[in-house]
Amino acid sequence: MSEDLKATLTSFALEAGFSAVGICRPTAVPQLPERLNTFLETDRHGQMAWMAERTHWRSDPAALWSEARSVIMMAESYTPDYDPLDLLSLRDRGAISVYAGGRDYHDVVKKRLKRVGRWLLEQAPGEQIKVFVDTAPVMEKPLAEAAGLGWQGKHTNLLSRDLGNWFFLGAIFTTLDLPPDRPGEEHCGSCRACLDICPTEAFPAPFQLDARRCISYLTIEHHGPVDEDLRPALGNRIYGCDDCLAVCPWNKFAATARDQRLSMRPELKAPSLSSLAALTDPEFRTLFSGSPIKRIGRNRFVRNVAYAIGNSGDGSLASSVGQLTDDPDPAVADAARWAAVRLAKAD
Repeated sequence: MSEDLKATLTSFALEAGFSAVGICRPTAVPQLPERLNTFLETDRHGQMAWMAERTHWRSDPAALWSEARSVIMMAESYTPDYDPLDLLSLRDRGAISVYAGGRDYHDVVKKRLKRVGRWLLEQAPGEQIKVFVDTAPVMEKPLAEAAGLGWQGKHTNLLSRDLGNWFFLGAIFTTLDLPPDRPGEEHCGSCRACLDICPTEAFPAPFQLDARRCISYLTIEHHGPVDEDLRPALGNRIYGCDDCLAVCPWNKFAATARDQRLSMRPELKAPSLSSLAALTDPEFRTLFSGSPIKRIGRNRFVRNVAYAIGNSGDGSLASSVGQLTDDPDPAVADAARWAAVRLAKAD
């Protein structure tokens, strides 16, 4: 019965739009994986204090819900139909991470998970489920590796021979006892492409990340001014960074996103830095309605835009940051003044 249910579940999930499905036990992840332990002990999580909180749940998924007997991990592809690295040469334009250019994946993936979950409960009345999409202390990547969806690459992201590394993860914890899949195996070999391309050298070693130097962290999670030594390396990246993902050779097997809601909105693919610098708070909220970008707020976003303008070397953008040098937000004003000096030196 459980084998038949698993096969039917997999078919239903794939038909519902997911790209891959795997199952593991809640106990499949070792207590506080060594990589996470090193990450936290060396303060590489920066200002993300939430990562150090509730570690007993992160290190032991079974503690999150003791009744759970299986974890169903699902992957949803968001592979772009363009090369994100091409945007980095457009100095008067902003580069937004591929995952953030469409509808907020939290909403899209969670709704799909709930649909699969409701179907599962119809097949097994009396059982229970809990659905998670990056909003609880769940170790999605180690669980997905344990469920056979892939492996954590040298850039610490999950990687698949079938999907590349452009995919979101979602989890359904259930009281159902389903047969687990074989864990994923690493296939990075001697490749160092993701490590060598990083503009800020955020990888102290393969399979290790120092978030304090990661552009995704600096432009999304870090509040206040970014260290001046790191600002030039941001280039025109104004929300996130795709370099280590985009360069991975395994992406040659990746299929483009099936759900067009996850595709980059045309107006967010290389938007004008001058227009973004002029955004008011209401305009920012309107432009990024339904986008994960909205959660960082206008101030942090415009701070990033000011850094990008400072890195552009384009003197015609001087007036765009000139109007921000007295911005009420100290980090925005600091970024604008830094950009103005950079542009003056470039001239």
